[in-house]
Amino acid sequence: MLRLFFKEHAAFIVFQAALVAFIMALYWLDGFRNVDTAIYSFVISTLLVAVFLATRFSKRYRFYQKILAVPDRMEHALQRDGKSPEQLQSEKYMQEIYRLYQNEAQALYASQKRHLQFMNQWVHQMKTPLSVMQLLLQEPEELDKNSVREEVDRLKAGLDTVLMNARLDTFEEDMQIEQVQLRSIVAEIVNENKRLFISKRVYPEIDVDDKYIVATDRKWMKFILGQLLTNALKYTFEKDKKVYIKADCVDESALLTIRDEGIGIPASDLPRVTKAFFTGENGRKTGESTGMGLYLANEVCKKLGHQLMIDSSIGEGTAVSILFRNQDSATGGNDNAVIENRRSDESVRRESDAPRAQSTEL
Repeated sequence: MLRLFFKEHAAFIVFQAALVAFIMALYWLDGFRNVDTAIYSFVISTLLVAVFLATRFSKRYRFYQKILAVPDRMEHALQRDGKSPEQLQSEKYMQEIYRLYQNEAQALYASQKRHLQFMNQWVHQMKTPLSVMQLLLQEPEELDKNSVREEVDRLKAGLDTVLMNARLDTFEEDMQIEQVQLRSIVAEIVNENKRLFISKRVYPEIDVDDKYIVATDRKWMKFILGQLLTNALKYTFEKDKKVYIKADCVDESALLTIRDEGIGIPASDLPRVTKAFFTGENGRKTGESTGMGLYLANEVCKKLGHQLMIDSSIGEGTAVSILFRNQDSATGGNDNAVIENRRSDESVRRESDAPRAQSTEL
């Protein structure tokens, strides 16, 4: 402890010794030759410095004890033993560091808990398509490829979700902002989910003009739209319904809306549907919800600078909108979009006739 104290005050002691020597030299050069007075001045100066250092050491004694002791818990940093302004400020600084540490530790713990809970639910959910495929393989009749394809799609969607969840923590490393045409990415996602549309006998209606171009990450936006379309189809139980996909310009920002004609979300669940693992009443009805789809979509939208908005009414359906803020978008030229949209609707209807004739549902 004394070694630390003298290390801290070594510069002060050297400065005081140099100051006394300088004063003595001035008196000597000025003709003052009284050795006794010089010795007396030196002794008094030394005593004053020693008293000052002893007093300072007594005031810092507990502080030195604290910083030299080996702490056994983090709360040790919160003890208030300082007396001088410097010590009080140092303790305040340590408390702020401890607060930041606690926040980061809690965030890390929550993230690990969320990952573990999600993986447990995901593994349990993936057992269902595997069990279905195993039963299909055991049947003596010819293998129903459409049913196998549906289960494979469910496995693929589950794998995509868990991969995106794992990449969410390193989102900035996997982000590439580019100019994306909304209609092209919407058509791509609808085409990828074509079999799901057919099996549900639900038809897409796309009303997105070609001139709507937004700055976003194409891969992450495909994931978001895929989640929203999957939810729209999952909770549309009646046949011959539609899913409307429309783009508008709101205050010079592009607004993409996906609206279904499904069962809707209860008003009491709306504020919580974007929270992790919240399934709500609808999730308990299907028994297949992980409560992560809308959560991941909302988190990705936040990281991309977009805004996710949800509006729903029981029995009327749900509308989920993505607002691309401060985007250069066009508002005209909707005629071509409506014509192509009708063609898309008709193509899905034609492809749904064949599965309906064979009485197979994907």
